[in-house]
Amino acid sequence: MAENPMTAREYSMLKRGVRVLTRLQTPIYKLTRGRLCGTLFGKDVCLVTMTGAKSGKRITRPVMYVPSGQDVLVIGSLGGAPKSPLWVKNLLANPDVEIQHKGEKRKLRARLAGPEEKERLWPTAVEHYPAYADYQARTDRDIPLFVCEPASN
Repeated sequence: MAENPMTAREYSMLKRGVRVLTRLQTPIYKLTRGRLCGTLFGKDVCLVTMTGAKSGKRITRPVMYVPSGQDVLVIGSLGGAPKSPLWVKNLLANPDVEIQHKGEKRKLRARLAGPEEKERLWPTAVEHYPAYADYQARTDRDIPLFVCEPASN
């Protein structure tokens, strides 16, 4: 059982807050190359541009920037909500992404880390953003961790 699970009201408020933050943060980040809106809670943010699983449209979402060697880890935590963020389905269906960190853009391929790999990489995610540990404790779902890496030729 999760410690202090999120209530339905908290989840609803979180979803609305994330929606508003995304609409404000994304265009400002793009315009300023991350000089403005490039951090959240004192930690670096990146933009992940992906293709919608249903719509086929390009969608950009700000997420915490978690570098891991040449790769970037993308964590579907949604603050420890009972459900994963909707963009998780996009990455599963269409793994080719563009990640912008500050002024640098990279084309990468996202893949869901398996249990052993996630166990190895999770401490890196928590080191970059310690709240991930709290989010995992708050939910019974397994928070998805994606490894975004250069696509093999």
